[in-house]
Amino acid sequence: MPAGSSKKRERQYEHIKESALDRGESEKRAKEIAARTVNKERARHGESETASRSSVQDMSSSKRGGQRSHSGSGGPTYDQLYNEAKKRNIHGRSSMNKKQLANALGH
Repeated sequence: MPAGSSKKRERQYEHIKESALDRGESEKRAKEIAARTVNKERARHGESETASRSSVQDMSSSKRGGQRSHSGSGGPTYDQLYNEAKKRNIHGRSSMNKKQLANALGH
């Protein structure tokens, strides 16, 4: 987190990072997602010194996430299926597509 971040933003960062990890993202990717989301929210609320036009004019992260969650489930992503297959040590997973991974995992 950037220096001077509020406790609220630190909690938000940890929550987003944990959610990404639960979805099967790598530690590095989870940190990146959390940092980008929190930095965008800081820019939208005037908590950062600089802000890009897209950070300020684009729809908020929470609104976008809400729209995605209510548009129906697309099921797990390829990366999530692949990570689960890796944990279960399913052979041939690297050459499988999303549907094949889902079938191999019993989804």
